[in-house]
Amino acid sequence: MATPEYTAPSCTDRRRGLRSVPHRRKEPSMIYEIRTYRIAPGSLAEVEKRYGEAYEYRKKYSELTAFWHTEIGPLNEIVHVWGYKDLAERARLRGEAAKDPNWPPKIREFVQAMRSEIIVPFSFVPEVRPGKLGPIFELRYYTLKPGTLPDTAKGWEAKLPERMKLSPVVLAGGVEFGRANGFVHVWAYASLDQRAQVRDEARKKGVWPPPGGADRLLTQENKILLPAAFSPLQ
Repeated sequence: MATPEYTAPSCTDRRRGLRSVPHRRKEPSMIYEIRTYRIAPGSLAEVEKRYGEAYEYRKKYSELTAFWHTEIGPLNEIVHVWGYKDLAERARLRGEAAKDPNWPPKIREFVQAMRSEIIVPFSFVPEVRPGKLGPIFELRYYTLKPGTLPDTAKGWEAKLPERMKLSPVVLAGGVEFGRANGFVHVWAYASLDQRAQVRDEARKKGVWPPPGGADRLLTQENKILLPAAFSPLQ
């Protein structure tokens, strides 16, 4: 069965915030920090409750891009994404928020491990906007052979417009600070069934993946994520 083509939202949809609006950029206008916390088994509901309550105070400094938890893949993880203009703004806003008595959220007792990485998105990837794109999100993390990120970007730029007719990309770019030679991309789907249909159709049509990608790969990981109720991206 053919997968319905993903189309840009109408003006009415945009006003209602039903979908994120793609915005092409000649140069990256944002960087994104992806923070991944491993939490104690059975603590997710309480962690999201406390985080959501604290976020009401935090968002006056800057807003979340997305907040997810793992559904398939490494269990007991929360993934929160923050967008900043640059590292200087990140440092300033985090410093201001740290002075707020209501931040950070009181979840330390549940956190077992933390990882933070700074992603510089490809300039041709639409900027992340709040709205409804999921509710299924797939985060794919690749380790590339050293020096191959530019060629990966070229392949993506050539093929991404056709791929996005099937389903939207949320974020894609290289890891600037974090695991060396990392490449992160996040995709949105209406359901796991749609994900399977889209990926099958993209392969059959030759739309995706870009040629030569496998030759640049060292490792691949993925996880299926679901948004928290307070996540700006749903």
